[in-house]
Amino acid sequence: MQLISENKSFGGMHRRYRHASARTHCEMSFAVYLPPQALAGQPVPALYWLSGLTCTDENFMQKAGAHRVAAELGIALIGPDTSPRGPGVAVDPEGAIDLGLAAGYYLNATQTPWAQHYQMYDYVREELPSLVESELPITTIKSISGHSMGGHGALILALKNPGLYRSVSALAPICHPSAGSWGQKAFAAMLGPDESAWHAYDAVKLIAHATERLPILIDQGGADASLSRLMPERLLAAATAAGHPMTLRMQDGYDHGYYFVASFIEDHLRHHAQALLAAPT
Repeated sequence: MQLISENKSFGGMHRRYRHASARTHCEMSFAVYLPPQALAGQPVPALYWLSGLTCTDENFMQKAGAHRVAAELGIALIGPDTSPRGPGVAVDPEGAIDLGLAAGYYLNATQTPWAQHYQMYDYVREELPSLVESELPITTIKSISGHSMGGHGALILALKNPGLYRSVSALAPICHPSAGSWGQKAFAAMLGPDESAWHAYDAVKLIAHATERLPILIDQGGADASLSRLMPERLLAAATAAGHPMTLRMQDGYDHGYYFVASFIEDHLRHHAQALLAAPT
């Protein structure tokens, strides 16, 4: 891990690192907020935050206003980048924002040229946690959340990995990517034309077969211009049919951006802290 920068914040420390990734075969950057408790030598649990299309590891840490509450609660925040980057990493030939750079969809690509670098599912699930847990005062206790494409990533990682996370939430997530234009384009390119392969990364398809019923908290802006692409109502219907506990809060007048995220991030941090800080059962 190579330190890029650090800034003191609410008694804790925000840091950016880069490292050579064995999974994405390129250098990856990520951000960490260590609360004061960690700086004092007490290892703390972590909330992994996955960001959305066009974002990097910096957007959430700078715009969400999450440091104050994380410092109070004593939880670390870990924000990976949204995709691999650098020489040789495939990009959308048309320069669109919904495929390629900053649009890794947190899956393991199987198709050329994407498969060489776009292994974000394994990177977030295995490689990054192993790295930060070995190098920083962070325990193995973790939860996951995210926004938009990152909300999609948080949902699928929690649904596919029982026992890995203590809790899960999302803000304006892409809930049913195999049925929407954003997901269909990316999945066809990175996973191929067989739609059964897409379903392995689609929360609506996964929730019926989830073997762990972690309660899901979702906030969704009612004035979100992308609402028809996000389809939270389909995930709620699938969760209800499966008996999976889910709370969908439609927030009137809010759009898709970081003013929306900042308005509700404290609720999500406290939702996760209840699980992260609970005594082992």
